[in-house]
Amino acid sequence: MRAARYYGKEDIRIEQIPEPPCGANQIKVAPAFVGICGTDLHEYLGGPNFCPASRHPVTGDIIPITLGHEFSGVIKEIGSNVNADHLKIGLPCAVQPTVYCGKCAACDAGAENACHTGGFIGLSGGGGGLSEAVSVPADQVFPLPEGVPLELGALVEPLSVAWHAVAAGPVTPESTVLVMGGGPIGLAAVLCLIAKGVKNIIVAEIATARQGFAKEFGATHIINPKEQDVLKETMNITGGIGADVVFDCAGVPASLKAACAAVKTRGTVINVAIWEKEILFNPNWITWRESSYKSVLGYQKADYEAVIENLRTGALKPASMITRKIPLDDLIENGIKALITDKDNQVKILVEVNASISERASL
Repeated sequence: MRAARYYGKEDIRIEQIPEPPCGANQIKVAPAFVGICGTDLHEYLGGPNFCPASRHPVTGDIIPITLGHEFSGVIKEIGSNVNADHLKIGLPCAVQPTVYCGKCAACDAGAENACHTGGFIGLSGGGGGLSEAVSVPADQVFPLPEGVPLELGALVEPLSVAWHAVAAGPVTPESTVLVMGGGPIGLAAVLCLIAKGVKNIIVAEIATARQGFAKEFGATHIINPKEQDVLKETMNITGGIGADVVFDCAGVPASLKAACAAVKTRGTVINVAIWEKEILFNPNWITWRESSYKSVLGYQKADYEAVIENLRTGALKPASMITRKIPLDDLIENGIKALITDKDNQVKILVEVNASISERASL
């Protein structure tokens, strides 16, 4: 079968590899659409980071590995030990790509997303969505309801990151929420806030195109940090109170300081970003307001279930996140490089892996 294989920095190859067997407790999925993630870009530009340069402690894999962790597809084969009446061959599905050991303190606490030796299918080994078939644990396969096309199924993973973050905050429909950064996860956070009925959403973003996406997705106020003071503008919008909750999806020193300044007294700042470098942090930024600072990581099964249910009901409307669809052969030039050189105009580029399957998409 064909697969996109990661060998190292700026070295991804489309090549033939054996199709994986379906284990007794697994389901084999034929991927349809795969989203290209910022993490994929980091691996291409400067990896290996997540991709294992030595044997991964859970998957046992080492580069080269198959990429693709944001994907939808159809069930191709069901393992002999899988007893799930809701699963059948040919069923459209989304896959939760979490890799976890099931033995560490985090896993014992039910925080598999924070497993001490964890990772992701499509980054840490275990196959990946950028292939014609991948075998995954049966309990990480989620059927897509009728009316939810495979294209949207490929957005369940990034939407679940945002849903997990929004669910971690004390957010109500009456909250004023500030989102730092209008990239894919920041925009997904806006969509999740809208789905939860939040009426006042501020987005701080410097790129004009991303400001436009934020408005389209439902943000009620836009702040350009290059031209406006985030604290001053937030105070003007909130009548001097500050934001109830701030989600930092930008992950740069300026966004962190602005988030802590713009949150209200006893409000909450939630870090969603993955930081590339250590930075200076002054606890007084939150001490003087008795505000809270917390972080979230990835998602859990409940987030996948909630996102899929909100796609079913139409409360989540993420179709506009898809800015381009490309075939597997165009992964590098029109996918990864496009996101590097034209990132402000792209939200989510989907790779069409199995054309015969992806014809089921209706967008």
